[in-house]
Amino acid sequence: QLQLVESGGGLVQPGGSLRLSCAVSGVTLDYYAIGWFRQAPGKEREGVSCIRLSDGSTYYADSVKGRFTISRDNAKNTVYLQMNSLKPEDTGLYSCAAAKWYCAGEYEYWGQGTQVTVSS
Repeated sequence: QLQLVESGGGLVQPGGSLRLSCAVSGVTLDYYAIGWFRQAPGKEREGVSCIRLSDGSTYYADSVKGRFTISRDNAKNTVYLQMNSLKPEDTGLYSCAAAKWYCAGEYEYWGQGTQVTVSS
C-alpha cells in the first residue's frame, strides 16, 4: 500500500511563495509518477505538475509554468512543489497522487490534501 501525505499549505499574499511537500511511504519501488492536483470549490480538479520518480522528468500545466517547480528527493521519499509568484486563482486544495510510470497514467493513490489560499 502506497501512502501520500501533503503538508505546507497555508495563507499567502499574491506574489508570495509557498512550498508544498508530499511524503510518500509504503513502497520502495521507483516506477511511480507523483502528480500535484488542485481543486477550488465549484471547479473540477486540475493537474498542476508531475514528476517521474525514476528519472526526474517533469510536467507543468500552462497556468503554472515558470512559477512552480516540482522536484523530488528520493532519499527522503518526498516530492516538493515550490510555488512562486502566487495568484488568487492558485487557491485550492492541493493533493498529491501516484500513478504507475507515467504522469499521463491513472492515479491510483491520493493524499488527503493541503489547503492553499492566496489572498490579500
